[in-house]
Amino acid sequence: MINKLRIQKTFIELLQINSPSKHERGMADYLKPRLEELGFSVEEDDTGSRIDGDTGNIIAFKPGTIPGAKSVFLGAHLDTVEPTDKLKVVIDGEKISSDGTTILGADDKAGIAAIIEGLQSIIDDSKPHGDIQVIFNVSEEIGLLGARFMDHSKIKSDYGFVFDTQKPVCCITWSAPSHVNLLVEITGKASHAGMAPENGVSAILASSNAISKMRLGQIDHETTANVGVIEGGKARNIVPDRVTIKAEARSRDEAKLAAQVEHMKATFEEEASKIGATADVHTENEYSAYRWTETDDIVKLAAAASRRIGLEPVFVDGGGGSDANVYNMAGIPVLNIGVGYGGAHSSSESVTVTDMAKCAEYVVGLIETAAEG
Repeated sequence: MINKLRIQKTFIELLQINSPSKHERGMADYLKPRLEELGFSVEEDDTGSRIDGDTGNIIAFKPGTIPGAKSVFLGAHLDTVEPTDKLKVVIDGEKISSDGTTILGADDKAGIAAIIEGLQSIIDDSKPHGDIQVIFNVSEEIGLLGARFMDHSKIKSDYGFVFDTQKPVCCITWSAPSHVNLLVEITGKASHAGMAPENGVSAILASSNAISKMRLGQIDHETTANVGVIEGGKARNIVPDRVTIKAEARSRDEAKLAAQVEHMKATFEEEASKIGATADVHTENEYSAYRWTETDDIVKLAAAASRRIGLEPVFVDGGGGSDANVYNMAGIPVLNIGVGYGGAHSSSESVTVTDMAKCAEYVVGLIETAAEG
């Protein structure tokens, strides 16, 4: 049986561990013995050293009690965005938040707490189950690095469920977009801004012209684009000769994504050329889309687990990426499941104990449903 007081205690303990990307050592040291107490064999891989971090991915395994039953892995990530240092937790009845000066870290510590509580319930109630794996990745927030750098042959499960998205609790994200990063360098010509501005070519002006003419934001129901970082210029009295821009585009449709990226690239190049500057645009595919349907076995399993705990399945088309994208790229069927937190990556982030407990109940439902085939 799910214990709400226990899951709240686990979550609060996790929140006390500051764990920005590449610095998840405290989380690993807390969770490895917890998993061992639940009967899992636990290893930490070498991803930390490969990404210049202090911690590897945690990969845990517990053999099943039903021979031949379908196996599942349960995933979440150990890191949070910043700031979480000096976090002050505010508990208002069922609701848990920060005091507003930092983020809370429910993304993804609420997911971890739900997994731990669900597993504890399986053990306490002596419920039969197939093989279970737990994968807690590092550095998800800075490019899904833990999932990308781990050895995917270590995953022995038939299906995977990553607990790493927001409301509604236990929603099933059955599709997510591909993501392309753009790094743009605009080169103009420096000159004294007061004595000879006509001799300069402003990289900032070229950049501004391009961005003002670019399709950005919500392009359509499957596609988004954003210019997120602009850096350049040396001094207020120098016509700026160099600007660096970081931008992105995402879409659940590969043709739409390719068209949007080409539009952004061409706009930077054309607008720079018009005033005598140049634009060098580099693109990088960060992760690829996945899409499942109601006819796929993993979706049938997820939907059956929802109904098992009294919820009608809610299917979501995602707008962001997660470790699920990486695993699906590797040929492992994985869905992203809603933990129920809100306001992720902001100082208004919060989650309720009831939603975390429901998510833990869903963990149990997935394991039981898989075991029954």
